[in-house]
Amino acid sequence: MTVCTGNICRSPMAEIVLRDRFEAAGLGDAVQVDSTGVSDEEHGNPVDRRARTVLAEHGYPVGDGHRARQVTRDDVGSRDLVLAMTARHAQALRNLAGRGQADPAIRMYRSFDPATEGASEQQLDIADPWYGGPEDFEECLAEIEAAADGVVDFVRAELGVSSDA
Repeated sequence: MTVCTGNICRSPMAEIVLRDRFEAAGLGDAVQVDSTGVSDEEHGNPVDRRARTVLAEHGYPVGDGHRARQVTRDDVGSRDLVLAMTARHAQALRNLAGRGQADPAIRMYRSFDPATEGASEQQLDIADPWYGGPEDFEECLAEIEAAADGVVDFVRAELGVSSDA
């Protein structure tokens, strides 16, 4: 599960990219990907139109049918991997799960980008494109794409599936 603030920009973009990558890796039937937000401010809203635009320009589905929803304690507890878009989201997820600082299932999304190796949690934030223009959505998508293959490789290893399968 990918998690951002309102579940209309970053986390649904990451959900869509990850589904695409898992499908390409032959894991589409083995992995379920969804997204939520730490806030309920956008509850029921579709993917932001600017996020839809950048996704379409890069050949991805645009999230038709997506409706924003707030993450629950059950969501966090039932997922094998919860990917936070910012350190603030990661802490909110840990608090929600009641696990304080240590929860191996909660990871920073960008920690799977090889270019960020050794970065602190705070250095791994994906900036909120909501307040910016098209270039901010492009940058957001680029950061999501840069980590996506690392997420796929991690999940493949967790499932014990070779990349040759």
